[in-house]
Amino acid sequence: MNTTLRVSLSPGQKRHALAAPVLPLLADAGATVILGAANAGQDLNTSLAPSAHSLFGPRGVCLAANGSLWVADTGHHRMLGWRSLPGEDNAAAQILIGQPDFAHEGRNAKGAPYGATLNVPTGIAACGAGIAVADGWNHRVLIWHEPPRTHNQPADLVLGQTDFGAVECNRGSDRPSADTLFWPFGVAWDGTRLWVADTGNRRVLMWNGLPTRNGQPADLVLGQRSFDSRDENGGGTPDASSMRWPHGLAFLGTGVCVADAGNNRVMVWRTLPTANGQACDALLGQQTASGVDHNRGDYWPTASALNMPYAVTTLGDWLVVADTASSRLLAWHDQDINGYGAQPRLLAAQPDWEAKGDNRWMAAMRDSLCWPFGLCSSSEYAIIADAGNNRVMLWRWSREMEA
Repeated sequence: MNTTLRVSLSPGQKRHALAAPVLPLLADAGATVILGAANAGQDLNTSLAPSAHSLFGPRGVCLAANGSLWVADTGHHRMLGWRSLPGEDNAAAQILIGQPDFAHEGRNAKGAPYGATLNVPTGIAACGAGIAVADGWNHRVLIWHEPPRTHNQPADLVLGQTDFGAVECNRGSDRPSADTLFWPFGVAWDGTRLWVADTGNRRVLMWNGLPTRNGQPADLVLGQRSFDSRDENGGGTPDASSMRWPHGLAFLGTGVCVADAGNNRVMVWRTLPTANGQACDALLGQQTASGVDHNRGDYWPTASALNMPYAVTTLGDWLVVADTASSRLLAWHDQDINGYGAQPRLLAAQPDWEAKGDNRWMAAMRDSLCWPFGLCSSSEYAIIADAGNNRVMLWRWSREMEA
């Protein structure tokens, strides 16, 4: 007698059962080194009290040209430095910028701003031989020509303000200009040009060459038609040239990629933009230039949908995106990025394309994420500012990244 076994699946189970197989972006064993963790066990959430070991909502990471590691410890309003990549969990930071000592916190160290204070530092990047940090709520970018060697070494140059003591958004004006900033949250250097995600002004600014004087005006603007505009999505329907909440920046080939978190997409210019307000060539995360909903309007993610992507980095021909609100990383190969809505090849921190949840709805693990906010890459590691878990992870790339 023939019998048929019928199994009833919930909607969520059906989604996961039908999800396409995925290839790993990062090593299955999880992070090799975790900073900010009190121990190396399964529960890696940390105390929020400031110390040389702790982190509170870190949102930016970078490797400087001299091999030093820098973290924007955003919630503690400070920047931490390690002279080389740490080789063990919970390694103590060796250099401090922004507070009188490792046990203190507070915006601008609870005093007057100057060249070594910070107020919600977010993006951080290697910049020439030195580093640059987007000092968000001081509405400025600080640049050190060489990585700091001592505690509270002042920056050499400031953008967005006329001097280190000024901290007003758009220098006190209700409109921006080429030399002002409002909540800059991202910064990047492509080897020739400096780029800043001027998030509160809903634009990205570019300087040709490394700026040489305080308050130097930018040379190009993306996201707006002119330097004096700051309207959300250019004041109209979202399109391939507009922005809502630009954040992370990275460089793929000769072009630039911008994580436009507010529009739940990544904008890709395949070659260097040359005109103000120039439209991008490709979009990831949306099927149309006017689409802006997270996960394309669905509760569950898919392979080609994004939910508040805040960070991007590149490794060779790969573009890696932190799909922040889905607590996962995705990777696209350069040859696949065309038009709108291309699908990634690789995934990290979730079991399949349609899974979501901070730490996969469990306690923090060595292979899980909770709101990854910052990314940078070395040949060996993805370096992740795992903000919701108050930690930074050094996680080896998978063999798939060599393809």
